[in-house]
Amino acid sequence: MNNIASTQQDTPYHTILLVEDDVRLSALVVEYLQNNGLQVETEFRGDTAVERIVSLQPDLVVLDLMLPGLDGFEVCKQVRSDYSGPILMLTAKDEDIDQVVGLEIGADDYVVKPAQPRLLLARIRALLRRVTPQAETKPVINNDILNFGELVINHQSRIVSHHNTEVEFTTTEFDLLWLLASNSGVILSRDLISESLSGIEYDGLDRSIDIRISRLRKLLNDNSANPKGIKTVRGQGYLFVADGWQ
Repeated sequence: MNNIASTQQDTPYHTILLVEDDVRLSALVVEYLQNNGLQVETEFRGDTAVERIVSLQPDLVVLDLMLPGLDGFEVCKQVRSDYSGPILMLTAKDEDIDQVVGLEIGADDYVVKPAQPRLLLARIRALLRRVTPQAETKPVINNDILNFGELVINHQSRIVSHHNTEVEFTTTEFDLLWLLASNSGVILSRDLISESLSGIEYDGLDRSIDIRISRLRKLLNDNSANPKGIKTVRGQGYLFVADGWQ
């Protein structure tokens, strides 16, 4: 991994926990991220990472998939009830199934190894932007609660209620749902969704948006075979239907 320092610095005091068993690679990642304004802690085993994540409560976790003790999938599952911050999963396998499983169990994003340092940093920054208040640029939202019959979304508390039952979402899942719901009746392209949520252009190959849409439908009991609330518009994108939640 090349140590190319970026001129754009992150806000100080963001703490990243890197869980990676490759000591040499870990050192390179730590150096690169610290050169770009992030404070980085390290952990090398999955079985010790669980307690470390819960006790440290870092701003973000970079979690390798293949770890001694516990694999990244199991670490992610075990910490999700006690850690609400974003988890960026690293996988050496360029296979859809690993990406799908990671997102299903609570990861917010993934990067395939060997990761380009600038891409890794961009994904980290994008996740941090979504969980860090930006007083200078944060828009004023007059309508913090969207009500669609049996579906109620509270932006301020980040609580979603469906049929009077609270539904738990990861940070990324909630942000995607809010983006769709606050633009109900408008078809949102994958390009727009990717730019809005991560600031990264859609490359035409990344399936993470489609996976997350499927995850939203599953959580909200929107029949994936014939969805009423979040519809796929072939060749254009996704449409949130306001009256599809009655």
